[in-house]
Order: sequence, then structure tokens, then C-alpha cells
Amino acid sequence: MLTTLSIKDFVLIDQLTLELDAGLTVLTGETGAGKSILLDAIGLALGLRASQGMVRQGARQASVSIAFRLPNRHPVYHELRELDLPVLDDELILRRTFQEGGRSRVYINDVPTGVAALKRLGPALIEIQGQFDVHGLLDRTTHRQILINFCRCEAENRRMQSDWRAWQQAKTALSQAEDDITRGQQEEDFLRFSVSELEQLAPSIGEELELSTRRQMLMNLETIREAAGESLELLSDADGGAETHILKALGLLDRLAPKIGDSLNPILTALNSASAELSVAITELNALSFDGDVNELSSVDERLFALRDCARKHGVKVDDLPAVLARQQRALEGIDNQSGHLAQLQRDVAQRETEWHTSAQLFNGQLSKGAARLDQLVGDELPKLRLEAAQFVTRLKPLSEDQWSELGSIAVSFEASTNPDVPPGPIDKVASGGELSRFLLALKVALASDNPLPTLIFDEVDAGVGGATASAVGKRLQQLAKSVQVLSVTHSPQVAAKGNHHFQVSKLVHNGRTTTSVKPMSTSERQAEIARMLAGADIGDAALAAALDLMQG
Repeated sequence: MLTTLSIKDFVLIDQLTLELDAGLTVLTGETGAGKSILLDAIGLALGLRASQGMVRQGARQASVSIAFRLPNRHPVYHELRELDLPVLDDELILRRTFQEGGRSRVYINDVPTGVAALKRLGPALIEIQGQFDVHGLLDRTTHRQILINFCRCEAENRRMQSDWRAWQQAKTALSQAEDDITRGQQEEDFLRFSVSELEQLAPSIGEELELSTRRQMLMNLETIREAAGESLELLSDADGGAETHILKALGLLDRLAPKIGDSLNPILTALNSASAELSVAITELNALSFDGDVNELSSVDERLFALRDCARKHGVKVDDLPAVLARQQRALEGIDNQSGHLAQLQRDVAQRETEWHTSAQLFNGQLSKGAARLDQLVGDELPKLRLEAAQFVTRLKPLSEDQWSELGSIAVSFEASTNPDVPPGPIDKVASGGELSRFLLALKVALASDNPLPTLIFDEVDAGVGGATASAVGKRLQQLAKSVQVLSVTHSPQVAAKGNHHFQVSKLVHNGRTTTSVKPMSTSERQAEIARMLAGADIGDAALAAALDLMQG
């Protein structure tokens, strides 16, 4: 439960520390005294968004701290360990500081952390229900989650949502495959013609260069042959060829060498080298083949032009044609294999759909059982709140197939009837403001009885009711407080009288400075405060007596 609330320099509060206890704690005071400031402070300590204007004028920062005493097995300890935050024996302290401008810092058990941690812990610690939160009852989008929480079937909900996403992904994959097949069928004729043409052409890398070189030779074949013949004559003719002249020169110089000495050695070496290289050249020239004719040139031209024409058609270089052929062959294989792939995708869709229907049916069954149990619990509460003829119904409406979604195949809505001869309908259509407040209280009591939180806070849940009805609300809050800590901000004397603990919230102005203060009240002070709530500023003996009667009733 919530044990301590400490506030400093927050809005109109200078410094405040409230020690809280089990049972029903009521907070009363004039309108505008600052009761809502206390609830805002608690909400901020639980992770609500900070805003401008929270720091008291003249102060550097504001701070809010709330402390809890919790049983050892409370689920919040698991969350603390998940967040790698320290776990204290039977105690949890949440603290948040604010600077002007909205910047804040968060501490859990004095360890710095973030607002996300507060938001993670908060739902397991306190629920604050305001007078305007009855609109949550009117918002059907909240009903589904309320019922899920009550049923404790979040795991089944997640499984159903996961199966839905898997089903939709399978359908998307099938649709894309079908689109690919349609496009492939449109391109299939072209691909088959192109592949056939390329396979027949059988291009190879480097072939264009080879053909181009051969073509140049064939085009100049006669000139090449003549030049080669004349070159051989000049180099190797027995009478006047270069080889003959070099050999003759070597012979003459060899005979002179003994007479001249070493001065001829470089020349002899050079001539010997030239002779050897010339011999190699003559041998290579003799080995060259200059075969060919006009017919070969024609075939080379035909092949070369066919390759270049095909390359232009595909917008690539000739050497890239083999890669084009390989790519188109793979595309055709894909088209040929698509029928099998499509059949597998169709089987996947059918399987995923079956899995979703199974998990949705299980989830819907859990909701149906939970709805019946919730209706029974709320129904048991309504007579205690002077709604004897009222009926509360959790409506589960099957949705049409086109309305199915990740949220399932049924819609959840809370309906009510306040008269036995009127069938249940949308709760906002059949209930007055005071009735809505009581329906809300009955729902909260039912939810708390099944899955109790340590602390419930009601902000003017008794709005719009009075007299015996307000007394009934007070008694129900008092009864609820036997199993869970309850804080109630109220303007109803009947509710205030049922409190186990009573705090008065007041606004004081001193030297032009406005301050909100909160003080615990003694029995006599409680009597006077309840009398004020009954009679107004003029408190007489009758009002005091009526107040005492309420307190003892």
C-alpha cells in the first residue's frame, strides 16, 4: 500500500508529507483548495507527463516522492529485477524532480532511472480514477483491454495477435507471388525467344576481339603475304640477305681480331647477338600462316556483326552477352518453378489461417468466460449502490470477416440498463451522471476483487449523487477498503463520514502568497468538517448533530 506522500515546491505546495494507512482515507476541502494537486503529484510520481508551471514560483525545482509497503511476492519486484534496480525489504520509493521547463529526473529506491521505468511499475501499484474518467466507460476502445486484464488472458491475446500477423504476412507473400507470375507470364514469350536466340548464338567472352583481329588480317591478306615474302628475301637470301651479310662481317672481323686485340670484342658480341636474334625472327616468320580466303572473311563478318547486333538489342557490350543469357535462363527457371512455389504459399496461407482461427477461438472463449464472471460480480455490486433494478452486460459481438483485425473477431462493449423493462444498451444512452459514477464504482470493485491493486484512488467518484445514494457509495468504498487501500477525494459528507482516516485540504493566503496545506483531522475536527459539507459556512448544532450521526451510522 501507499505509506508516504512527500511533496516540495510543487504548484501551491511549499512542503508536505502525508503518512497514509490502510483502509479508507478521505480528502475533503473547498472547491479549488488543491485536492487535485495531490492527485497530480501522485500521477507524476507514477510516470505521467510533466508540464509547464509545476515548479512553485520562486523555487528552482519541485519534487514528489511516494513510498510503498508491499508483500514480498508482489509482481513489482519482478519488474524491478528486470530493470536491474535494487529491491528493498518490503519497501519501494519512487521519486521525481522537476525543473521549470518540464525537465525531470527519476529515482527508484534512490537509483537514477527514466520515466519509462515509472510507467512500467505504476499500473501494478496505484489506479487513479477521476470523476471524468467515467468517459472511459463510454469509450468502447477501452472495454476490450479492461476485459483482457480481468480475464488475465494477455498471453492468449498476444498469441492470437502473433498468429494474425503471420497469416497476413503469408497472404502478402502469396499476393506478391501471384503478381510476379502475372508479370512473368507477360514476359515469358520474350524471355523464351531471347534465351533461344542467345543459346543459338552461344557468345563467349573475348570473342569479339578475336574476330575483329582476324577480320583485319583477312581484309589485308595479300598485302601481308607480299610483305612477308619480301621480308624473308631481305633477311635470309643466300646472296644478299641480312643474315648472309652479318655472317660475312663476322668472318672478316674474326680474322682481324688477333691482330687488333680486344678492341673488337664488343662489336663481335653485338654481331653474334644480332645474328642469333635474326635467325629467330626468320624462323618465326617462316612459321607464320597466312591462310584464308574471301569465304572466311564473309563468315567472320557475319559472326562479328551478329554478336554486335545482339549486344545492341540488349543494351550491353558483346562480352556481357553470356551474363545476359545466364540471367534470362534463371528467370525462365523461376517461371517454370513458380507453380510449385505458389502452391506452397497457398498451403502456408491456409495453415496460418487455421492457426489464427484456433487461437482466436481460444481467446474468445476466455473472454466469454470472463465476461460472464464480470457481469456477475458487477451485478452483485449494483444493489449495494442503490441500483437494484440495474443490469450490467459485457457484450461480445462477432465481427464480420472484413472487420477482423489484429484485435480479433469480436468487439467488446459494456452495456447497461437501469430499468427492468428496458433492454441493455450503450451505457451513455441509458445512465445519468450519478448512475455512471456508480456503474464505474461497481466495475472497479469487481475488477479489484479479482485482481487487487495495493491502492485505489477515487477522485469525486460520488459526483452527481447525494442522500441515501451517496451513503451507499460511501459504505461500498468502506467495504472495499477492507481488502485494498482506498483514497477518495470527495465533496460528499456521506462518503467522508465513512472514512477510516480524514485529511482536510485547504488554501491559505499569507502576505500575498497562496499555499495549499493538508492536515489530518481529529474526531471533533472531522465532525466540524462534515457539518460544513452538510450546511455550508454557517455550522449550527443541527449540522454538528447530523455530522455525528453520519459518522456513527
